[in-house]
Amino acid sequence: DIDKIPYDDARTYEMLGHGDTVGVFQLESSGMRDVLKKMRADCIEDIIAIVALYRPGPMDNIPRYIACKKGEEQPDYLHPLLEPILKETYGIMVYQEQVMQIAQVLSGYSLGQADLLRRAMGKKIKAEMDAQKADFVKGATVRGVDGAQADYIFELVQKFAGYGFNKSHAAAYAVVSYQTAYLKANYPVEFIAASMTLDMGNTDKLMLFRREAQRVGVKVVPPSVNASGVDFAVKD
Repeated sequence: DIDKIPYDDARTYEMLGHGDTVGVFQLESSGMRDVLKKMRADCIEDIIAIVALYRPGPMDNIPRYIACKKGEEQPDYLHPLLEPILKETYGIMVYQEQVMQIAQVLSGYSLGQADLLRRAMGKKIKAEMDAQKADFVKGATVRGVDGAQADYIFELVQKFAGYGFNKSHAAAYAVVSYQTAYLKANYPVEFIAASMTLDMGNTDKLMLFRREAQRVGVKVVPPSVNASGVDFAVKD
C-alpha cells in the first residue's frame, strides 16, 4: 500500500545518495543526480527542497544548502525571530510560504497581507514594492528590529520572492518522487518491468531501462512465444 510506506527508509536514501535515479519521478536528469550525490538526502524535507531549488535562479543556493547540511558552513538566519522559519532550509529562503511567515513574524503582517506582499514581489511593480517596503520596515521597527536590518532583510526577501516556489507544490512532487524511489530501491525487478511497460512505445527509454537492468544485474530475456505476456513481466 503506497500510502503506508515509511518515509525514513534507509535503502531509499542510500540509493538517492548514489544518484541511482533512472526512472525516478523528477529526479532522473544528470544534473539532479549530481546534486543528489553531493547532498546525501536523508529526509523528505531534503527532497522537497531539491524539487524547489533545482530551477534557474534558486539553483545558485544549492551549494550553500549542501554545505550547511554537512556542517561545512553555518546557517545565517538574518534575525533570531526568523530561525524557526528558516531552520529546515539552513537559513536559505526556499519557499513562498517562508516569505509570508517572515512578513508575519518580523513585521506583524496578517496572513492576508503577507499573501499580497508575496504577489506584489512576484509582479515587481516599483510603486507597490516601495509601499510594501515602508510597511515592512515600520512593522519590524515597532517589534524592536533595527531599521537598517529590516531594510536589508526586505531587500533579500524581495530578491528571493521573484523566483520563490510554493512549498505545497514542491512537497506534493517530492512525495511522488520518494514513492517512486522507494519502489525502485525495494522492488527493483518489478520497478524496471513496470517502467519498461510504461514506455513500451519509446525505444530510447526502453534502451535506457535495459541498460539500467544490466547495471543492477537484472536479466532481460528476449520475447518467448510460450512464456511472454502482453507487457514486460517479472519471471520467477
